[in-house]
Amino acid sequence: MNTTFEKARAFMYRNARPLDLARFQYHFENGSKEAVLNILSYYQNEDGGFGHAVEADCWNPNSIPLHSNTASEIIREIDVMDSQQPVIQGLLKWYESGKHFNGKSWEITVESNNDYPHAPWWHTESVSSCHTDYNGTAQIAGFIARYADKGSDIFKLGVRIANEAIEALSPDEIRDMHTCVCYMRMAELFEKGKATEHIPFDELKEKLHISINKLIVTDTSKWSGYVCQPSCFINSKESEYYLANKEIADYECKHIINTQLADGSWNIGWTWGGNYPDEWAISKNWWKGQWIIQNLLYLKGFELL
Repeated sequence: MNTTFEKARAFMYRNARPLDLARFQYHFENGSKEAVLNILSYYQNEDGGFGHAVEADCWNPNSIPLHSNTASEIIREIDVMDSQQPVIQGLLKWYESGKHFNGKSWEITVESNNDYPHAPWWHTESVSSCHTDYNGTAQIAGFIARYADKGSDIFKLGVRIANEAIEALSPDEIRDMHTCVCYMRMAELFEKGKATEHIPFDELKEKLHISINKLIVTDTSKWSGYVCQPSCFINSKESEYYLANKEIADYECKHIINTQLADGSWNIGWTWGGNYPDEWAISKNWWKGQWIIQNLLYLKGFELL
């Protein structure tokens, strides 16, 4: 296992962008949250939103919900407690501005994406399955509930959107793992923000259990592609979703160890379909750094690091 970690660590120091190296250092080398937030702030625009390819499949420099939600996920990942932190306050201000909000959800794709290198599914006219009303939006509602003042208008908006999202969630119809992850993050963030009394929390958790158990792909022969593996939802044996998926979740640990590439990274299971080949080569390397963090955190959560 030391070999797995050391090979991955070498890749990070040789190839990762500074943001992901700071995240790696935070999780595995006693790095600080402040270092992560400092680098993350360079992706934040003056209006408080995020851009500049913080989501590596879209090089749009403008403030858009996709990038802003990616930034909020990093904030959640390192468990920032201080809601007055400038990065957080700026992001809340941007959500409150209503930019790219249609009254029901934040737009996961925007027209300006088309002006910059991007994956096909972030093209404005794309019909990708990840373009659901609550992909991104559900997690944004959770972020607002976690960090906004309880009496504020933006908090009330987050609560309204969350309630509408829970009503719309149908385990029989959900097909997209990304949307389900956003719902799971929403539940976590409402709990962290001590705001669960504002939503039908038990209903949300029940729907999540059903949806997650259905979405995880148990046919491991398909795992060489981009499919929903246990690590999309489970990060340790303490996860509430672990017991129902114990066998396949345990197997993923072996799969991660056995599929590490010689350079210390793991294969990225998607491409940009031949579009923007030079930029995709860069983004692919960025994704490898992020994939290393995800895989090592999974092994750490299963006490294998």
